[in-house]
Amino acid sequence: MELRLAIFDLDGVIVDTAKYHYLAWKRLGEKIGIEFTEQDNERLKGVSRMRSLDILLEIGKQTRTDEEKEQLAAEKNAWYVEYITQMDSSEILPGVLPFLEELRTQGIKIALGSASKNAKTILERVSLSDYFDVIVDGNLVTKAKPDPEVFTLSASLLGIEAEQTVVFEDAQAGIEAALRAKMLTIGVGEQDTLHEAHYVIPGFEEFSVADLKKVLALR
Repeated sequence: MELRLAIFDLDGVIVDTAKYHYLAWKRLGEKIGIEFTEQDNERLKGVSRMRSLDILLEIGKQTRTDEEKEQLAAEKNAWYVEYITQMDSSEILPGVLPFLEELRTQGIKIALGSASKNAKTILERVSLSDYFDVIVDGNLVTKAKPDPEVFTLSASLLGIEAEQTVVFEDAQAGIEAALRAKMLTIGVGEQDTLHEAHYVIPGFEEFSVADLKKVLALR
């Protein structure tokens, strides 16, 4: 099957905004008396903002009303936005830009499939917006990963079949979502964490479109 579309998660795949999420959640935790560690932060990868807040409250054995949770989530997001508005193109992960350029040269469509509601802001800050044919983020979808909605919507907006699509993800929930969408899945990160993916790479520095097509041929 011909490869026609590559979908990328944002955090941990294109840029490392996880550190800013962590700083914002830690700041919120400190405010409400919950110690939040980097290890705790691993549980939030690929998870929606409200579910992340629920996990933080679970860690601290606290409960809040829905109204209070909305307020806390908004406060965390305001701090996160404060951090990401200081980003620039130096924060694009190694090898990503040449890989995007190679995809474009070969006529393969590029989409962003992210739970982040700030995806467009981040892409603008790092000067990558123009590389994406479609951006599907937390403002367009209602179901969080591992539901496949973010990926199936990305493909359908471009009129491309799942079998012609590859997804790059760094989180287990994202890999599961892509598998449920019946798309080729490539994990970006650690083999131990992402072993359910069809193939795992440490990053894009030594990965080309030719390598990608070899993986596709083995499927």
